Amino acid sequence: MADQGTTGTAAARLWGRLWFAVAFYAAVTIAILLAINLPGATDYVGVDNDDVMRLVQVRDLLAGQSWFDLTQYRLGLDGGTLMHWSRLIDLPIALLILAFSHFLPPTGAEAAALLVWPLALTIPLFAAVAVGGRRIGGVPAMQIALGLAALLVLTSNRFLPGAIDHHNVQLVLVAVIAAMLVDPARKPASFALAGLAAALAIAIGAETTPLVATACLVVAGLWAWHGVAFLKAARAFALTVTISISALFFATVPQHFYTMVTCDSLSIGYYGIAAVGGMLLFLSAQLASGASRAVRFAVLALDGLLVLAAALVLAPQCLQNPLNDLDPLLFTLWLDYVTEAQSVFQQLRIEPASVGGFYAVGFFALVTCLFRIGRRDRTELHAILLPLILVSWVIALIQLRGAVFANLLSILPLSLLIAELRRNARSDPENPSAGFAFAVSTLLAVPSVWVLTGVFVTEGTAGISQRFKAEVVGPVTARDCDSAGALRQLAALPAATVVAPSNSGSEILRFTAHRVLTAPYHRNQGGMLTELHIGLAKPPEAEAFLRGAGATIVAYCSSDLQTKMIRDLKPDGFYAALERGEVPAFLEALPRDPKSGLALYRTRF
Repeated sequence: MADQGTTGTAAARLWGRLWFAVAFYAAVTIAILLAINLPGATDYVGVDNDDVMRLVQVRDLLAGQSWFDLTQYRLGLDGGTLMHWSRLIDLPIALLILAFSHFLPPTGAEAAALLVWPLALTIPLFAAVAVGGRRIGGVPAMQIALGLAALLVLTSNRFLPGAIDHHNVQLVLVAVIAAMLVDPARKPASFALAGLAAALAIAIGAETTPLVATACLVVAGLWAWHGVAFLKAARAFALTVTISISALFFATVPQHFYTMVTCDSLSIGYYGIAAVGGMLLFLSAQLASGASRAVRFAVLALDGLLVLAAALVLAPQCLQNPLNDLDPLLFTLWLDYVTEAQSVFQQLRIEPASVGGFYAVGFFALVTCLFRIGRRDRTELHAILLPLILVSWVIALIQLRGAVFANLLSILPLSLLIAELRRNARSDPENPSAGFAFAVSTLLAVPSVWVLTGVFVTEGTAGISQRFKAEVVGPVTARDCDSAGALRQLAALPAATVVAPSNSGSEILRFTAHRVLTAPYHRNQGGMLTELHIGLAKPPEAEAFLRGAGATIVAYCSSDLQTKMIRDLKPDGFYAALERGEVPAFLEALPRDPKSGLALYRTRF
């Protein structure tokens, strides 16, 4: 029988294996997510509108809609709405549904696929974090990085059962990019994988474009600094980006859109800029690696000017926020109330307790990187991570959506810091300051700790208890306008064009055969504005809008936030009249379903 020391050594050796650590953390995290979310679940689709719309898009693909046709024909005005989401996310979800459909009914197959997909993505996320952690700080940093990643997953909504929008995949790709760029051996395979992840990130969603551009600049800067020593890595990254973005462009963009520039999805704009940048870096590395450092930086500056010229020629409009072109009314009645689109100043005004969870960890990581660089402590490692975290953190100042990327990227430098502080505390147990520094740094590296602290400071212990109850039990609404039960009466009506609140649009597409004017997507400006103008207009004018849109059903939800704002903005408007029970002559009120918050009206024309 092996003695206790041998057994302990074997256990430590197993615990230090990357595959075992990833499997353990993934299994525990998935088990906790299931235990928390499944018992009280009332639906198998995530609570976000994007999760619902993604399912609608996947259903259309399975029903025979072309791979290259992303039009949602039942959304918006005549002709439908061309969505900007990539089929690259639709495909694996559709394949899972098809696989489960061999032994489950349609609804069961969907439920199983939507359960498996987001949970399975935790595995590549943890694998990337583990690789990055081990590369920068060995097994101790790897374990801490995995722990921080597990807490991030458990306290966010990106990997919950039913979360099938593209943000979780983007997080995985960002983690892969960071883990590959910190490879101390500068293996070409690592940088090729980083290039592939960068191309995929661009193809899947434009949100990560600034981060991907920063990663490309980091690789270019490493080449300019190291020259021949970095030749193979730079060449592998550049060539992979160029080939991958080309393949993804032709694999996902229909031929008749080859010359159309869009700033919220992969198009000739992003494709051309990425391909030009990739080829320039490849040629520069191939031809100028042996030149002096000054010459290499001069070449890099010239490359940057050429990439900027390509951007100005191909897609000058994409050098700004694509949402800047929204109608002002949509800002007032929609975007200003979308949480992920809030700026830090708006969030401070709306919910100051949560601000720390969005910004504090990223700031802590930035300070850590700057301090290390100033001390010349693993300067290159922290110089790689600093711009990646910084660009995500700055984006988060403008829109909260960037915060989760900053928090994820912060795991690597902070796990290294915590591992070293832990080692110091263990080596000097009599020194209370060493243990204190370790404990405090660990807590400061967890976004949820900042949130709980903010809630405690602003609301006390009762606030924490209330927040926890809201997270576990879910929000309670007085009137249900979105569930299958609430939409049952509407679903039983013959297919028509429905005027309903924006937040109900995706659910109506999911649960009924109707067409709906609006859902909260910026490419559907026409439909969104038409619905808003209907609600704001006086009843006679609303009739003209309804006729023009071909709408024959009005689904009025009194408790909808946007509908309330419309009523308050225009007390003499159409929605305000319906709230008072004043039904215009051009409408026929249908019998109310007592189980639904919707009041249905049918036009008489």
